[in-house]
Formats: sequence, C-alpha cells, structure tokens
Amino acid sequence: MSLRLRLTWLYTSLLGGVLLIFGSLVYGLVSVVLLDQVDDGLTQTATELIGRIRVNSSNQFDPGSFIDFEPTENIIFQVWGNQRELLYAYPVGLQMALDDVGRWAGRPIFHTSQVNGVNLRVLSIPLKTSRGPVGILQVAINQTIVNLTQRTLASVLILIAILAMFVSGLAAWLVTGRALSPLATMTQVATQITRADDLQRRIPQTGPADDEVGQLVRAFNQTLERLERLFNTQRRFMADVSHELRTPLTVIKGNVGLMRRLGEADEESLSGIEKEVDRLTRLVGDLLLLAQAESGRVPLDKSPVELDTVLLEVFQQVRMLDSGRLSLRVTEIDQIQTLGDRDRLKQVLLNLASNAVQYTPSGGQVTLSLRRVGSQAQIIVSDTGPGIAPEDLPHIFERFYRGEKSRRRSQGSGFGLGLSIAHWIVRAHGGTIEVTSQLGKGTTFCVWLPVLEPQKTGPLAGPPALEKKP
Repeated sequence: MSLRLRLTWLYTSLLGGVLLIFGSLVYGLVSVVLLDQVDDGLTQTATELIGRIRVNSSNQFDPGSFIDFEPTENIIFQVWGNQRELLYAYPVGLQMALDDVGRWAGRPIFHTSQVNGVNLRVLSIPLKTSRGPVGILQVAINQTIVNLTQRTLASVLILIAILAMFVSGLAAWLVTGRALSPLATMTQVATQITRADDLQRRIPQTGPADDEVGQLVRAFNQTLERLERLFNTQRRFMADVSHELRTPLTVIKGNVGLMRRLGEADEESLSGIEKEVDRLTRLVGDLLLLAQAESGRVPLDKSPVELDTVLLEVFQQVRMLDSGRLSLRVTEIDQIQTLGDRDRLKQVLLNLASNAVQYTPSGGQVTLSLRRVGSQAQIIVSDTGPGIAPEDLPHIFERFYRGEKSRRRSQGSGFGLGLSIAHWIVRAHGGTIEVTSQLGKGTTFCVWLPVLEPQKTGPLAGPPALEKKP
C-alpha cells in the first residue's frame, strides 16, 4: 500500500470515527428530547384523566367519569381494578393490557411496550383515595411518529457521514498527491541518476520551501550538489594520480630498459629510479595520511610546543633548500607556546615555507613571522611569487586540487595534497588557516593557533613560625 493511500485511509478513518461519535451523540440527544416530550404529554393527559375520575360510596370506580372526555389523537388509556380486572378502556375494543410491567409495579412508572405489533409509551399510575386503592390508570401513546423520526434522523446522519467521508477521502487523495509529488519526483531523479550517472540533475521546487517536503527537497539537492563536487574531485584526483604515477613509472621503466641494454648497473639510472621511488613513496604516504584523517584514526601527541623554536627550525631547513637564490628572512618572532603535536605543526610550517620557496622566482623574497594577537598565535608565511588566481583561491585547501594556471609545474612539485594536509592539521589543533594572494605580487598564508597560557601559581608560603619556649 502506497504512502498516499495510507494517508488517505487514515484521514478518512479519523473523520469517520469523529462523525460516528458526533452522530451517536446527536441521535441520543434527539431521542431523549422526543421521549421527554412524549412523557410530558402522557403526564398531562393522566393528570386530566385523574381529575375526571369519580368513585362511589363503596370506593368503586364510576365508568361514567369519561363520558364527555375527548382525548387527543393517538392517546389510549385503560382503568384496571384492584383485582387487575379491566374496568374501562379507550378505545372500547382494546382488552389487552397496555403494559403488564406497570400494572403490577405499584408505583407511577413509564415503560415502552408493544401491543399488537405497535410500539407504545405507557404511563401507569396507581389510583388511591382517602378510603384506599381504587385501581390503576394506564395512559399510552403510539410511538410510530417518534420511531419514524429516529429512523429518518439515523438515515440522514449515516448518509451525511458517508458523503463527508467520500468528500474528505477525495480531498485527502488530491492534497496528499500534491504534497507528495516532490517525493515521486525525487524517486524519478534518483532513478535517473542511478541509471545515467548524471549528478547534475536537481529536483524542482514546486511547493512551499519552508514545509517538511520543501526542506527535504532542499536537503536532497544539497546532497546532490555535494556528491557532484565529491565526484568531480575524485575524478580529478584519479586523473592527477594517474598522471603522477605514469611519470615516475615511465622513468623507472626507461632506466631499467637502459641498464638491461647496457648489461650493467648505471649509477645515473639507479639515481633516477631512486628519486622516482621517493616520489611514489611520498604520494602513497600523503594519500594514507589523508585517508586516516578522514576516518579520524590519526593520533596527535599533544604537548606544550614552543612555536618560536619550531619556526626557527623550519627557517634553517628552508634556507638550505633555497641555496641563496632568494631573500629569506624572519621579520618578527615572539616566544609563544601552544598545545599540539610538534611534528605535525612543523610539517604545516615546512609545507607552507617550502611552497613559498619553490614558487618564488630567483631574486624574490620569502618572509616568516610569529606574533601574538590576543589569545591566538599568528604565523605568517609570505612570498613575492606569481600569486594564485582568484578562481583557484576557494579551492586550494581541497584535496587533490592544484591550481597550475597560477603556479608553474615542475618536476619536483607536489601532488596537490600538502595544503589539504596542512588545513586538516591546523583544524585538528583548534586553529584556522587563511590565504590572500594577488597575481604577480605574491601570496600570504596566515595560520592561527590558540595560545597556551602559562599556569599561574600563588605566592610561596613562608617558613612556619617558631615557637618560643620560656
């Protein structure tokens, strides 16, 4: 059973239950009101009859009491003696007791009985005088009109309930169909995506955007957009990795073929193979680190880290790589501590500084600085290289992204993973990393890390007081 049919059945059933309760209440209330009106009429007629009754000196009923009495339509009455013998009946031919229960009750009582297939409402009243009991008066009225009214009311209520349930079911079917149409569209889009591998499809927003279905459509479209980005990223990654693997493998294969033709191990070929193997090792290591970072399985050995010491170590290593072709200097450095993994933080700074040296042409300038800003440490790595294109800036921290349009590609260049790793490490330490760049003027990376405040100790306690003895 579909969701639309289940909802329609639910709404119709709920309305049917409400109408059943309402109809029962209306039917019962009308029946009580009609019965009260009948009982009031019987009471009024019985009062009038009692006022006409005459008894003789022997305390016997006088049948002549009702000679000139003209009852209203549908009124039937009888007078029974103390021995339960019929003394008077109207109409005269009715000899059967109107109500046996009331005839023997000994007190005034209303009761519904059936005489000759006709439903009667009967009021039985014992007749008494100061000299003793006289008999029993039974006054009845034909309930045919009351029963007909009840049957008509029940038929009308049932008909209204059926009609209301039909209309509500039809309305619920149409409304739920309109409300659930985006779900059917989502199913079709998902099926089309599965069959055609087309992540560019989106679900059109046809209804209100702030209801549950509208929020679901928006969330589904956002999921599709994210999947499309991830798919494009993975596709670009596969292309980059394939290219990066192809180059060292081609070099290794060429060197192996050369040594095979020469019949001896060539030192230059072995050196080339070693370099390419190192490149492959770095690529696999970076990929493994990112995979572990995504799964949260990279442990961080956090302890107090002297950022100024780490920055100076990075400066010394980068200066050895520079070989004097650039102006490399530290413009500002403060003594700042942070809580983190020393090796990982050094990896971040070394990656940023190495990139700055690699992409800055000869005669350029690379500067490093460390200072405290409020409760955070600010580390800046700036260069005067070619800069990064504005369209590449939002993506440089994405995995496997490399903006080769703005930076030249060299044989020793990385794999587009270093900045992603740096971004993850900084974020794992509770910090942020920012970048600003202008084409032709250079690039500046800014790393923010929380400062580890030194623990404050209280004043030293003095020596205990010496007790002087007399």
